[in-house]
Amino acid sequence: MSPARDALGEFEQLLLLAIVRLGDAAYGVTIRREIESRTGREVAIGALYTALDRLERKGFVRSTMSAPTAERGGRSRRHFRIKPAGAAAVCQLRERLARMWEGLTADLRKARS
Repeated sequence: MSPARDALGEFEQLLLLAIVRLGDAAYGVTIRREIESRTGREVAIGALYTALDRLERKGFVRSTMSAPTAERGGRSRRHFRIKPAGAAAVCQLRERLARMWEGLTADLRKARS
């Protein structure tokens, strides 16, 4: 994969982590709630699906449609699962960030005072 393809923005990271946390229950509404409850960040539904589509094009997630349900007026849900490439990208990013954070806590405390 090219570095540009591997690149994950902050929102994409949040989406992938929410999908992992939610497992089989990962679909638009639950992903949105998970991110909002854990980060306090409001998520526009349009931005959510645009980013999920982008992650699917990158090969980081796959989506499937559920069977129609009566509670949704006969509509299906689009469920998401992380793919191995997505898991690898998140893990690699975490390692990169850990290396960047190494030893900075004291420096950041000084900078804030």
